[in-house]
Amino acid sequence: MNAEMLAARVAEVREGIERAMQRAGRTGDVTLVAVTKTHPPEIVQAAIAAGLADVGENRVQEMEDKVAVVGRTAVRWHLIGHLQRNKAGKAVELADLVHSLDSLRLAEALSKEAQRAGTTVDALVQVNTSGEESKFGLAADEAVDAVARMAELPGLRLRGMMTMAPFTDDQAVIRRTFAAARRLCDEGARQVPALGRQLSMGMSNDYEIAVEEGSTLVRVGSTLFGERGR
Repeated sequence: MNAEMLAARVAEVREGIERAMQRAGRTGDVTLVAVTKTHPPEIVQAAIAAGLADVGENRVQEMEDKVAVVGRTAVRWHLIGHLQRNKAGKAVELADLVHSLDSLRLAEALSKEAQRAGTTVDALVQVNTSGEESKFGLAADEAVDAVARMAELPGLRLRGMMTMAPFTDDQAVIRRTFAAARRLCDEGARQVPALGRQLSMGMSNDYEIAVEEGSTLVRVGSTLFGERGR
């Protein structure tokens, strides 16, 4: 992909975000997280050249490989995929924001590793508001209680929530999933003041709906970079 094409695609997505914000009557910022999973480090460098400052990876190992080439501070690194507890230490080291905090046991592992490293890890609590059994995330009826327990753990800063919509063309289903996550985050923040109001929702096929429903971070890959290599 040449630089001109990528710059045009970035501009198109940013315009889509702006249109969605206008439709919803929203103000404030929406962060575009460029999802570079399965693409080579050169794609991250191309994203930086195109003015993108946030990069998302699914796997800790792939993030580690790209950080080694691109640099730890070249962008803000977002870990957006499922995180195994035995990779918590690497996640604390590499990620500026973990989007996929999906259990109390993982929160405890991240807290332990953050304390060991003498740092604080920023994370979003992943909630399953679609009800799909195949998806990770806390069930809606358990999320606020879990957040309250997570908030007590040292070295862990809860920035908000993340969810994934079903892969469907039914926009009503997608919208309900995102709206439910927004309500859950609002309720969680009311009951647990330590919970932030960031919402990671929306990918290439549904990011405008997500922005209309309150997303503050959208995770866009294929629309920017084309289909993944593997």
